[in-house]
Amino acid sequence: MDIYFTKLIQPDTSIVESLNKWENNPELIPLTRPNKNQEELDQRGNLTLLDLKQRLEHHHIYLIHLNNRLIGEMNYMVDPEHLFKKEKGTAWIGITIGESEGRGKGIGEEAINYLELMVRKEGLKRIELGVFEFNTNARKLYQKLGYQEIGRIADFTYWNSKKWSDIRMEKYL
Repeated sequence: MDIYFTKLIQPDTSIVESLNKWENNPELIPLTRPNKNQEELDQRGNLTLLDLKQRLEHHHIYLIHLNNRLIGEMNYMVDPEHLFKKEKGTAWIGITIGESEGRGKGIGEEAINYLELMVRKEGLKRIELGVFEFNTNARKLYQKLGYQEIGRIADFTYWNSKKWSDIRMEKYL
């Protein structure tokens, strides 16, 4: 299993197509974006090349490859407004393993370790993330990697006919 990561510098249409595929995947939508209700959960959208270039202005994006195939992406932002704990020098991270063959193989753990290394190289000392209450697999992984719960935002997202909390976690590097 050959896993490697590349920093996204110059996006192209094939990357946009992959991101759109993952962002519109009904299995992934509840895990990757908050939804206020069923209507939002059912919405689909399309990212453009320009949108992705604009995202790069405030996100550091890394692509996840397995056996020379793009299977996911991870990213971080520095000191975004939505931090639970407003502490300067904080990276907010996100990760999506978009292709099913990349899940359950430890790739998420390797990806987060790599992302932490990139965050450290930038001189940041803290990482914060949000994980939806029902996403127990991700919560277990973050706990295993040393992330600790620092708070919950109640009724943050809708899935499976009910509202769920967003659990905020942090790790000091």
